[in-house]
Amino acid sequence: MHSFTLISPQRTTHQILPCTVSQLLSASQGGNGAFAICDWELNQVSIVGIIRGLAPFVTNIQFSVDDMTGPPLNVTQWVNTEDGAPMTSASPGTYVKVIGSLCSFNGQRSLLAMNCRCIKDLNEITSHMLDVVLAHKQHFGKEFDVNMNTTAASPSGGVLKQSGDGHLKVLLPNGLSTLQCQVLTVLRRFSSCDTGIDLHELQTQLDDLSPRDVRTSLTFLINEGHAFCTIDEHHFKSKEH
Repeated sequence: MHSFTLISPQRTTHQILPCTVSQLLSASQGGNGAFAICDWELNQVSIVGIIRGLAPFVTNIQFSVDDMTGPPLNVTQWVNTEDGAPMTSASPGTYVKVIGSLCSFNGQRSLLAMNCRCIKDLNEITSHMLDVVLAHKQHFGKEFDVNMNTTAASPSGGVLKQSGDGHLKVLLPNGLSTLQCQVLTVLRRFSSCDTGIDLHELQTQLDDLSPRDVRTSLTFLINEGHAFCTIDEHHFKSKEH
């Protein structure tokens, strides 16, 4: 398995907007080539996700980051071993936080990384999602979920919900939890196949989740009508496209 070194260059003074992959992929692009979300021109953005693919080159590393809100986003990290900055080893399957600028080449969007680091505390994933919700509410005066769907402003319809154990969790579209949305996202990717996806492949696609979490989330999605079995009880598809 390939691994690479993430290098942290000088800190930028520009404002950094926390985002999800789906927000960046759906951001509008003006005639000057700049990207914007709700007429807010993007400068530096941050995303958090898991590395799904990696291609090392002499001067740069190209990899994709998947945060389960949409297709993985390609990222380019320039390698400079002489800047003396802290270094962190990363490889596919590692959670990372990336700060950079959104760009487009030949119609394909990617993130030019200015700063990358590995995430060791998975609470940072939830924290980033909360930052996304808060930042977009502050900038645009509306409450959005992580996929930029407008949500109700009342506590019962908000994007944050307190669970029975007292912890805050992010509610994604259709009132799903983060784990449930991750499972549903993978199901949607395979819904074009007649048989859908089998349980083993589903767990392989979600190797960062425990098999128990996958099965529990899958059972919930089936019971709530978001997914169903196909040729047998081990193959599944999403009802939503």
